[in-house]
Amino acid sequence: MLLKGSTESLTGQLSSRFAERIRTRLLAPGARLPSVRQCAQEQQVSPSTVVAAYDQLLAQGLVEARKNRGFFVRELAPARVADTGRRPPAAAEARRPIDATALIRGMFHKVSDKPQPGMGVFPPEWLESTFMPAAVRKVTSSRALQEFSLQYGEPLGDGGLRRALSKRLAALSVHAAPEHIITTVGATHALDIVSRTLLRPGDPVMVEEPGWAVEFARLAALGMRILPVPRHADGPDLEVMARYCEQHQPKLFVSVSVFHNPTGYCLSPGSAHRVLQLANRHNFHIVEDDTYSHIAPEHATRMCALDGLQRTIHVGGFAKILAPNWRVGFLAAHPSLIEPLLDTKLLQTLTTPALLEKALALCIEQGQLRRHAERIKTWLAAARSRSVKLALNAGCRFAAEPAGLFGWVDTGVDTDALAQRMLDEGYLLAPGSLFHAGRTPGTLMRINFATTQDAVFWKKYGELVRRM
Repeated sequence: MLLKGSTESLTGQLSSRFAERIRTRLLAPGARLPSVRQCAQEQQVSPSTVVAAYDQLLAQGLVEARKNRGFFVRELAPARVADTGRRPPAAAEARRPIDATALIRGMFHKVSDKPQPGMGVFPPEWLESTFMPAAVRKVTSSRALQEFSLQYGEPLGDGGLRRALSKRLAALSVHAAPEHIITTVGATHALDIVSRTLLRPGDPVMVEEPGWAVEFARLAALGMRILPVPRHADGPDLEVMARYCEQHQPKLFVSVSVFHNPTGYCLSPGSAHRVLQLANRHNFHIVEDDTYSHIAPEHATRMCALDGLQRTIHVGGFAKILAPNWRVGFLAAHPSLIEPLLDTKLLQTLTTPALLEKALALCIEQGQLRRHAERIKTWLAAARSRSVKLALNAGCRFAAEPAGLFGWVDTGVDTDALAQRMLDEGYLLAPGSLFHAGRTPGTLMRINFATTQDAVFWKKYGELVRRM
């Protein structure tokens, strides 16, 4: 709440609060500010105080007033989506791409010391280990340290890590030789390499919806035309994909087959087979983001395993399960794509840091990563059970069967508005609009099972929902 005894006026406090959220993108471009009456009630101030605060935001150029509609955050950086001259179907009408930086910035600038329901990572204490520092010490104490530090290293990435990754992928029935694997600066970098290699501005790209907020924003920033494909429990909507193929000839389909973000769905074999048939018939590639493979069921279906990397590209990383700041990821692709993909990597980063790649290879080879992942899975299962009970007791309904790291929850209220109210209480939420190609308000939100075991959060959530 605003501090009435502060040396700063209530108007100044309110204006500063909104300004900070706009500049850090916790309020995305195009987001509507609460109405004057609603804001006055929430902050327990007079309407004139709210009007004065909004006037200050107008003067700073942070918001704009729309007649009979209210105040909206200004669109400071319009999305660059090329006009192909063809009208998309209703599902892909040109709408402002989402702004995903709220979640990203929340990773670096903590809203509070409370567990954050909207974050997409495991709690730091879950990731603590002794084997990672030991692996780094072993690598740095070797005589070879100076030798590999004074050279750029292998363009494809550390050979030892690529051999370890090849063995690990084979256990998932994804067969890729070490020379067909490229290491990257995290999984997001791998996705970017694929996009920059296979696509040109204006190209249509199919992406699952709801889907990963960062991927929508990243593709839009590259000037791609986003074709949202509804994601169901067994896989993507094949009828929508078929229509896109006939009308727009997409070049790429981006998919999370295992523990889809945000729903937790896993792809069925039948759906995977039909998607691959479409890809062969209409000549598009599939990039399969396997970010959650470390916590996935043993026999989860992957399109990369079914087609032997003919049209699929496998992307993975270790930030989620091991060490977010190491930024080690990789991609595996058909031999014919390796050279062009490597050219893109070289233009972006030259090579990737060998020291951490060598340390990671040790962690994989000695089985430490596998044992660490098993512990995480055990903790996550217990956390998911507790979080589900708390969410149901708070009146939520799960729109998808709870699985994996995330829950897709129906709150029954506008989660964009709820997110702003919870932010006042020190909680960063992930409203459902972030996971759609256009920021359409809705009642869904994504929760992180590992960070929603706190009954205090759900109590505050319930209090605010009852007021809406």
